[in-house]
Amino acid sequence: MNSENRPGSARVQFFVGKGGVGKTTLAAATAQAAADRGTRTLLVSLDQAHSVADVLGMSGARGVVPVSETLDVIELDTLSLLEARFRSLAAVLAAVGAHDHGGQLSVPQPEELTGLPGVQDVLGLREIVRFATEGDYDAVVVDCPATADCLRTLAAPTMALDYIERVWPQHRRLTTAVGSDPRLVMLVTLIEQVVSAVGEVRELLADRSRTTVRLVTTPERMVLTETRRTVAVAALSGLRIDAILVNKLLPQFDSPPDHADPGVAWLIRRRALEQRVLSELEACAGGITILSVTQSVTEPVGLADLGSIARELYGDTVDAVAVLGKNPPAVRVGLESGAGVDSVYTMRMHLPLVNPSTLTLGRVEDDLIVGAEGVRRRLRLASVLRRCVVADAELDGADLVVRFTPDPQVWPV
Repeated sequence: MNSENRPGSARVQFFVGKGGVGKTTLAAATAQAAADRGTRTLLVSLDQAHSVADVLGMSGARGVVPVSETLDVIELDTLSLLEARFRSLAAVLAAVGAHDHGGQLSVPQPEELTGLPGVQDVLGLREIVRFATEGDYDAVVVDCPATADCLRTLAAPTMALDYIERVWPQHRRLTTAVGSDPRLVMLVTLIEQVVSAVGEVRELLADRSRTTVRLVTTPERMVLTETRRTVAVAALSGLRIDAILVNKLLPQFDSPPDHADPGVAWLIRRRALEQRVLSELEACAGGITILSVTQSVTEPVGLADLGSIARELYGDTVDAVAVLGKNPPAVRVGLESGAGVDSVYTMRMHLPLVNPSTLTLGRVEDDLIVGAEGVRRRLRLASVLRRCVVADAELDGADLVVRFTPDPQVWPV
């Protein structure tokens, strides 16, 4: 058993990737590799397809199920979670309405919320926070939905909190709460509870020392484009991808190949294409670790098959749930040159694999709007930059560099 077990110190890894690339298999193999080293590990499925049980050779499992002494698994049903949470909330709202001098609050049924975007996602992530902070586990490995849905899920907490703060800032909410209308007091109280819970999720996702994303992909040219976009969007959202796991590589030849055989010739060409894809990834990954695994002859099922995959991925010495690769801050601000009104400040944002032609910049009051790959992020500027104007911007390797110069109208003399 790991000797460094401390409540609230669990490492969290989110496995993302397109359907069919083997994301669930590699998530399960990683969880088993960690458990085999004595790390108390929980494997969580957020993917409503729930194929984790199939990979482990289990069926009919509900709740947290022990697989071994140090490995548990759970398939989260976020729809049931949503309905259960809302039933308790509806009871509180109904009680408040009943005491409001005959006025009734309109309380929808739990089923009416099932189509509300983002609610199930945030509840699922809130459960991940609970698993990671209660002290029962040292590592939590999460099998996420398909790439597009997963990125929306992981971005939801920040988007929700930013939206609430812009529409109804906290100081105004708290001012409202001191009034005499019990319905407004209850509304503010509930919103503050939501903000607190979602804030815990955002804090976990932003903790680059313990929370990482691992992208599972395959060595194909078309998939490479999707991989680059996923890495860039994740970085733009403030998420840290510490490894790209390239799955389903063709095996090496056991003996010198017969080039005259058409089937062998195809395999040789295919392997050459795979190597070019891997080389392109390595050339522009910006410090992200790249690991690969050979395609299995049969569908891997059970701990023995997963153990073989884990050994090929991580070897016998690497901690499978350790944070891999370099860990640059998501955003860095510094003085580049000059002093006073002649100063030049830089804001560096880590954006590996981004397509330069998709980059956009905008300024709204104290926020910088950065767009890439069809996604925008609103960043609150550091205090010194709020008194500056944007001078220029460029890509420097894996970093977007935005330069600022002081605005003479607001800069102190």
